[in-house]
Amino acid sequence: MRFHIPGIPHTITNKSYISCAYTQKVYKLCSMLTRLGHEVYHYGCEGSDPTCTENINIVSENLRQQCYSTNFHTEQFRYDTSDYYHQTFYNNCITAIRKRQQPKDFLLCAWGWGHEPIARAFDASLMVVESGVGYESIFSKFRVFESYTWMAHVYGLNNIKNGNWYDAVIPNFFDPADFTFSDQKEDWFLYLGRITNRKGVEVAVQTTKEINARLLVAGQGTLVNEKEQVFIKDSHVEYVGFADVVTRRTLLSKAKAVFMPTYYIEPFGGVSIEAAMSGTAVISSDWGVFGENILHNVTGYRCRTFDQFCWAAENIETIKPEACRNWALENFSMDRVSLMYQEYFEMLYALWGKGWYERSPDRSNLDWLRKSYPRG
Repeated sequence: MRFHIPGIPHTITNKSYISCAYTQKVYKLCSMLTRLGHEVYHYGCEGSDPTCTENINIVSENLRQQCYSTNFHTEQFRYDTSDYYHQTFYNNCITAIRKRQQPKDFLLCAWGWGHEPIARAFDASLMVVESGVGYESIFSKFRVFESYTWMAHVYGLNNIKNGNWYDAVIPNFFDPADFTFSDQKEDWFLYLGRITNRKGVEVAVQTTKEINARLLVAGQGTLVNEKEQVFIKDSHVEYVGFADVVTRRTLLSKAKAVFMPTYYIEPFGGVSIEAAMSGTAVISSDWGVFGENILHNVTGYRCRTFDQFCWAAENIETIKPEACRNWALENFSMDRVSLMYQEYFEMLYALWGKGWYERSPDRSNLDWLRKSYPRG
């Protein structure tokens, strides 16, 4: 199969942009599909380095810096898809895809509506797939959602009352080599993510203060930010700055537990799986994807009151690091999830044949939706 994958215009498709979940989806998707033996064409900003068949630079880093020189270590990402920079990206991407397009190719729009202007330029000969829906505004006929929770949420918002055979739920996926497993934890808790009130950072601060524990805060932003409604000045909190690839690996492996008390309906919450990959429990709110990704009393605790958050933090040693690691490896590793994407794209490819009625005489299982749970 052949895939065309645009990058996120205002970022660069490499590991440095670790704080942009969509950029990392593109980066990992290119690698995964290439490892499966497919042809993969990536279109992005100069400096991108995904594993793929061909990496096409469609905008220069100089132009990106002129328009988007934001220090993403301390500032939240900003963008305007109608501005000159994004329109240049879109037009150059369309031109580059047309030069390489062949019949029965896929266009994977990891940024959804942010890639829609590219998709609109092509007819039905190019199959358009929203390859990882973690947003609300869908546009394509074929969609992969990050969780069942999010699929139901988006269906409701868009008044979709009947299921679609060619929508699927495939979780975000991770390379175990990016994380270090450890069952030896240090005496501090971790908040890792965008430093914004909506992510519940204040809950982590208040909980650790109540139980007299240290809290390390790492991520995109600052501890005092009126726009993000963050005002953290507590002495037990240490801000360790933006967590690059190396810092993230260290923090996740050593933390006693990771706090994720997100207020909004979380589509996936990748940090919860990154923590599990490292053998570290997660203490989260009890809604959104957490009901799917955090096994209560096995890989962490889901809470609804301050008392529950405090109890979970005080009793986090009951969670076994090995159970966390096994849960992540067996359900969210690149090798595991690649089987799900392969099955899904084979379903879509059959639409160029008999479609829904296409038979697979060599099929030996239906394992693509199987979940594996820690034992003991």
